[in-house]
Amino acid sequence: MSRRRYVARGVPGGYRIWDNKGRRWWGDLYELCPDDLLTELNGAADQARVSALLKRYRAVNLTRS
Repeated sequence: MSRRRYVARGVPGGYRIWDNKGRRWWGDLYELCPDDLLTELNGAADQARVSALLKRYRAVNLTRS
């Protein structure tokens, strides 16, 4: 099994996505673990699908705040 580029890490207040290659945080703080977003980023990384998932997670974060 190869090493994943993007992984979710628990931080105070939720989850953040860590980019192992760039060695920095990617994206926003998420209250729920963004499993399907991570799967897409580590897989096909289709821009349209990633954008749709980001919009969905941002909407969830806004409704929970």
